[in-house]
Amino acid sequence: MEGVSVRKIKKICVFCGANYGKDVAFVNAAFHLGEVLGKRKIDLVYGGGKLGLMGCVSTAVAQHKRQVLGIIPSAFTVNNLVGETCGKEIKVATMQERLVMMMELSDAFIALPGGFGTLEELFQMISWAQLSIHNKPIGVLNINGFFNGLLSFVDHAVKQEFITPRARKILISATTADELVDKLQAFRFEPDPALSKLKWSPSSSQKEKLDLTLRL
Repeated sequence: MEGVSVRKIKKICVFCGANYGKDVAFVNAAFHLGEVLGKRKIDLVYGGGKLGLMGCVSTAVAQHKRQVLGIIPSAFTVNNLVGETCGKEIKVATMQERLVMMMELSDAFIALPGGFGTLEELFQMISWAQLSIHNKPIGVLNINGFFNGLLSFVDHAVKQEFITPRARKILISATTADELVDKLQAFRFEPDPALSKLKWSPSSSQKEKLDLTLRL
């Protein structure tokens, strides 16, 4: 890290599965990520509850005396569907409101293994970074090659000229938690000259229309 400017990361949002997955390595990595965040004095933002890998990483962060914030749609709290959040909990009305709040309250994002919900959250954050809605680092913790296929597909999309080389740099990957956090801290955002001119302030006359498009 010598000679590299390091951004200050106080809160990381973790996207991951509400299941444990087939490989015990996923569970071990989730607990270890929580330990790494705790030792580095980084707080956690996540989707709330205690199911699957979400419960593993939040429990580990809390055990290391760091703050845990679960942002959860009210629908998930009916009949204790996802279990009790490990830490403070904020209830929101919609999935979109949840993701916007996660973006606003976090300094960086990490995806662990998960399903469609995890992938949606990951790519929504990547898309918003590409549009210069935020400039925060985003990474995947590639445990036992879980994300190999996804990363290969993204590289394929670059070769087919649907993703620019500049945009490809938005998605970081590493095989260990410490390496990934180091890469997030060293990340330097390179905005697209054209997309960075978009106006996303509340006063923008196009904001409401553009936001609705992003929700599709």
